[in-house]
Amino acid sequence: MKLCYGLDIGGTKMELAIFDQQMQLQQEWRLATPTTNYADFLQQLCAQITQADQFSGQKGQLGIALPGIQDANGRVVSSNVPCLNGRQVVADLQQLLQRPVAIGNDCRCFVFSEAVLGAGRGFVRVLGVILGTGCGGGFYADGALQQGRQQLVGEFGHQNLAARVVQQHRLPLYSCGCGLVGCAETYVSGRGLERLYQHFAGEPKSTYQWLEDYRAGQPAAVHTFAAYMDALGSVLAAQLLAYDPDVIVLGGGLSDIAEIVAAAPEATQAHLFAGVQVPPIKVAEGGAASGKRGAALLGAKANG
Repeated sequence: MKLCYGLDIGGTKMELAIFDQQMQLQQEWRLATPTTNYADFLQQLCAQITQADQFSGQKGQLGIALPGIQDANGRVVSSNVPCLNGRQVVADLQQLLQRPVAIGNDCRCFVFSEAVLGAGRGFVRVLGVILGTGCGGGFYADGALQQGRQQLVGEFGHQNLAARVVQQHRLPLYSCGCGLVGCAETYVSGRGLERLYQHFAGEPKSTYQWLEDYRAGQPAAVHTFAAYMDALGSVLAAQLLAYDPDVIVLGGGLSDIAEIVAAAPEATQAHLFAGVQVPPIKVAEGGAASGKRGAALLGAKANG
């Protein structure tokens, strides 16, 4: 039975998982991602695939979830792993590994996994939203992951936050790593939530400190939650109007906070005109494994 490998590359760690044809997890491990030297990155990745082959007793099918996107020439751009930018990762890995390599954006791999095997299964149009270190997602419709001409579907973290939200809560404009200013990601990601709390509390605090203070009723933390949910609601409403999904699936660390998930429908509805209904908003079932599983699904699909 052919096994599938799903490799999820992050800015600090890479995780490899081995799945059978039914996408049942067989083995997994993680290690640090080499971020500054491309040769070291390739060597590390190839070593892990060799280890997986030894475990499996075969050359498994391979899919990789990678931060960033590939341009028309197959070069990676806008990745938070600096050594990958400008590199033709697929071509280089296929030459080194002597097998087909399917690569997809890490957010889109998450959506693929949840649409096929997770909280979005049974729905025709699935919008996935990751609220973690950054903010992004993807759209699955009519049995396929939607990519777009430049693979930009799901890069809504780099749309501007609604001006009304910025004005109402008197928020500063934050610079984004993409080079723009005022991106939604700088407000609704995990780091964005910390920025908001620092803005209202006057001192830097982590998301976990904010949550503890919020549950204790601390005024600055309560104010932060109101501003955050207003910002998140505007972002979700904009995607609802653009994609008209049957379901929204939330992932990333902030989706583990029950108060955020519970408040999301009403916060989204507040940014929609009369007659538009918010679809079900669900939490991802695959958790941290969804990216790896989605990558494995890509690898299996690429190999027929």
